[in-house]
Amino acid sequence: MRHDEEGYGVSSIFLSFLLGGLLGAGAALLLAPKSGRETRLRIRELADDVKDRAEDYVDQAKSRVTSVLDKGKGFVNEQKSILTTAVEAGKEAYEKEKERLAKEQ
Repeated sequence: MRHDEEGYGVSSIFLSFLLGGLLGAGAALLLAPKSGRETRLRIRELADDVKDRAEDYVDQAKSRVTSVLDKGKGFVNEQKSILTTAVEAGKEAYEKEKERLAKEQ
C-alpha cells in the first residue's frame, strides 16, 4: 500500500524525518559536555543548516507543483480541443442528416 493512500505523503514523511533529526541533534548538543558558548554556536550552525535544507526542499516542492500544474493545464486544453472537435463533428452530422431527411419528405 502506498503511503499517500494512508494519508502520509512523501513530503509529510520527509518533514517528520527532518524535524526528528533536528530535535535529536539539538538534544545531543544540549547533553554534550561543552561550554555554553560552543553549544550555542553549534545549535546556531545546525539551525542554519536545517533552514537551508528546508528552503531547498520547499523550492523543489514548488517546482514540482508548478510542473504538475502545467502538465495538468496542457492535458485539460488538449481534452477541451478534442471535445470541441467532437461536438462540431456531431453538429455537422446532425445538419447533414436533417437535410437528408428533409429531401426525402
